[in-house]
Amino acid sequence: MKMEKLERTAAEAQLTELSGWVLNDAGSSISKTFKFANFVEAFGFMTQAALAAEKLNHHPEWFNVYSRVDVTLNTHDAGGLTELDFKLAKAMEKAAARRVV
Repeated sequence: MKMEKLERTAAEAQLTELSGWVLNDAGSSISKTFKFANFVEAFGFMTQAALAAEKLNHHPEWFNVYSRVDVTLNTHDAGGLTELDFKLAKAMEKAAARRVV
C-alpha cells in the first residue's frame, strides 16, 4: 500500500501532537534528538523503536553516540512525510518515555 505524501500544513498539524520534533525547511522530514542517561538506556530505546519500526515496515534514519540518538523520519517512496512517519514518531515517544533524562 503506497502512502500519500502529506502537504506541509498537514505535517505541521501532526507535529503539534509531538514534543521536540522539528520539521525540516523543505517540509520533507521530521527529526528529534533523544538524550538518555547512558548507552544502555539509549540502546534499549533503539531496540524497542526497532521492533515498532519493523511492525510498521517503516525504518528510521538514526545515529547513536553513547547516550544520544538522533532520529530523522520520512517516507522515501512518497518523497516526503506520510502518516507512517508520525505513527513511528509516536511509537518512539512511547519507547523513550521511561528512559529520557
